[in-house]
Amino acid sequence: MTDNHYVHRLRAGAPGKPILFVLHGTGGDENQFFDFGSRLLPDATVVSPRGDVSEYGAARFFKRTGEGVYDMDDLARATAKMARYVQDLAVAHGASKILGLGFSNGANILANVLIEKGLFDAAALLHPLIPFHPRANPDLRERRVLITAGQRDPISPVALTEALFRYFEAQKADALLEWHPGGHDIRPNEIDAIGKFFADYA
Repeated sequence: MTDNHYVHRLRAGAPGKPILFVLHGTGGDENQFFDFGSRLLPDATVVSPRGDVSEYGAARFFKRTGEGVYDMDDLARATAKMARYVQDLAVAHGASKILGLGFSNGANILANVLIEKGLFDAAALLHPLIPFHPRANPDLRERRVLITAGQRDPISPVALTEALFRYFEAQKADALLEWHPGGHDIRPNEIDAIGKFFADYA
């Protein structure tokens, strides 16, 4: 039997509304962005899974062998599992759109699901790090992607953030990039950008 399960929090939304998946960073859990997602889209179904990998007790969505060095086999496993999980819940709740928001490690698994499967109609990637060249995917055409990042982020370097943005542009996605002058932290202008990005789905 295929494992599609995560420990998670879920709030069922109104019929015919979107489903929003909110994905935590390393060391977070299903509570990290659940309330934020619920405030962001009050009528949507909100799902917040907990990563199924433990790194010295810190929850993650896939394994790594060092900072910025991914276990690519486990990333493939995690991407396939997350895609099935998202599809199953979207069908179960009759979602009109599939939306995603992820921070750090959550942004990375969300980005890789987009790269490999498309699937999300709109996704906000907060401080993502994709340290490899993604494959072309014509299914990303016109999908909406917001990337937010810090100009002094030691974990998600500027050059790799810009490369990911250019990748989504090259796939003809509707891509936006929002910077702040700090590091690997979430700032008010990011929150504002996320609110505007998802406003059409409220």
